[in-house]
Amino acid sequence: MSVNINRAENGIAEIEIRRFEKRNALNAEHINAIADAATELAGDDSVRAVVLRSEGDKVFSAGADITELAAQTADTAHGFIDTLRRAIQAVADIPVPVICRMQGACIGGAMEMAAVCDLRVASENASFCMPEVRVGIPSVIQAVLLPRLMGKGRADWLVISGEVIDAKTAYEWGFVEKLVPADQLDITVEKACDAILHSAPQAVRTQKRLNRSWNDLSIDQAISESMDAFAASYQTSEPADYMAKVLKPKP
Repeated sequence: MSVNINRAENGIAEIEIRRFEKRNALNAEHINAIADAATELAGDDSVRAVVLRSEGDKVFSAGADITELAAQTADTAHGFIDTLRRAIQAVADIPVPVICRMQGACIGGAMEMAAVCDLRVASENASFCMPEVRVGIPSVIQAVLLPRLMGKGRADWLVISGEVIDAKTAYEWGFVEKLVPADQLDITVEKACDAILHSAPQAVRTQKRLNRSWNDLSIDQAISESMDAFAASYQTSEPADYMAKVLKPKP
C-alpha cells in the first residue's frame, strides 16, 4: 500500500505515507491515496484525532515527485497541481484535529500539507524548505497559508530564496508547535492525542470548525459565530457530562 490507514481502538487514526525508497516523495498514486484516506477518515464519526506521518525516521517527505513534475507540460500542469491541491485540502477538511508528525526533510508540497494540519510536532533533525523557484516553478496552492503561520516576511524569504531552514528556526518562526529530540517524537504525539481524548468530542470538532472559520471572518462575525456555537453546545449532553467530572467532589 502506498498510504496506510492505521486505526486504534481509542479513536486515534494515522495516515502513513509509505515510499521510503523515494524519500516519501508524492507521486500521483500517493497523492490520490492521501486524498482517499483523508476522505474516509473525515466521514468516520468514531475518529477523535488523526496523525499524519511517514515511513522511516530520516525524511518526512520530499514533496511532489520531481520526476512527475519534470514530465508536466503547459497542457497538464494545472491538472497535476490541482490534484495535489485537492489531496491537501482533503487533509484540511478532516473535522477532527490533525497532528503532523515530522522527521527529517519536509519539502515543498509536503510542507504545504503540514501547513493545513492543526498541530505540527517535529524532531530536532527536521528541516524545511520551499525550493520550487530553484526548479523553475513558483510555490503555490496551500503555500498561501505560510504567511499566516510564520509571518509574511519569513514566508516570503522561504518561497523566494528556496533556502532550507532547520527545525529550531521553524519552531522560532511559528511553523512548528512542538520541537523535541528524535527519541521523544512519538511520545510527544501520543501526549497530544491523549489531551484530545480527554476533551469532549463534539466540542473539539466545533472548536476546529471555529478555528478555521476565524480565518475568513471579521472579528465581529467570528465573535457572533462563536457565541452561537457556545449556545448550541448546550443542546448536547457534553457540557453537563464533562462539567460534572470537574465538579465531582474529590474523595
